[in-house]
Amino acid sequence: MNFLAHIYLSGDNELLKIGNFMADGIRGKHFESYPLEIQKGIMLHRAIDTFTDAHPVFRQSTKRLHQHYHHYAGVIVDIFYDHFLAKNWNNYSDEKLEDFVERFYQSLRDNNNVVSERTIKIMPILFKENWLVIYQTINGIDHILTQMDSRTKNQSNMRFATTELQEFYTDFENEFTEFFEELRTFVEQKILDE
Repeated sequence: MNFLAHIYLSGDNELLKIGNFMADGIRGKHFESYPLEIQKGIMLHRAIDTFTDAHPVFRQSTKRLHQHYHHYAGVIVDIFYDHFLAKNWNNYSDEKLEDFVERFYQSLRDNNNVVSERTIKIMPILFKENWLVIYQTINGIDHILTQMDSRTKNQSNMRFATTELQEFYTDFENEFTEFFEELRTFVEQKILDE
C-alpha cells in the first residue's frame, strides 16, 4: 500500500498516521528515538507491508506487471491501489478526501519537530502537488509514476505503467476491493491488540 492507504488505516491518531506515513525512510531500529505513538505507526506500516506483500490477491495484481516492470511491480500496484482508494473514497469514509488530506497536511506542519528529515524534505512538494488527492485520477497516477521513474534514472519504466492500469482497470479495481477489506480487518485487529 502507498501513502494514502497507510494514513487512512491509522485511524484518528495523528502521530500514528505520521509514523505510518514516514516509515519507509526509517531503517532497522532507528525508529526507537521517536515518540511512542510514532514508533507504533512505523511498526504498523511494516506489518501492513508484510501482510500486503504475502497476500495472494496483491500478488495476482503484481503478476500482471512483472514481465515489464520486474521488481518494481509491487511498487506500481501500491500506487494503483491508492488510486482505487482515492477514487472510491466515499465507500471508506464520510469525510471528503480533500478535507481528510488537508487535516493530515496540517498535522505534519504542526508536528514537524518529530518528523524525519526525509519527510521534511518531501513536504513542500507533497503539499504543492497535492499527491494524496491527485491519486484520484489516472493523470495523477501517471504524474506520480513518472516522478518515481525519474528517481530510478528512468530504469524502472514506471512512467509507462498507466497503460496496464487502463487495460486491466476492472481487474485491478476488483482485486483492490477484495484485498482492502481483508487488510482493513487485519489492521483493526492489529491496533486492538496493542
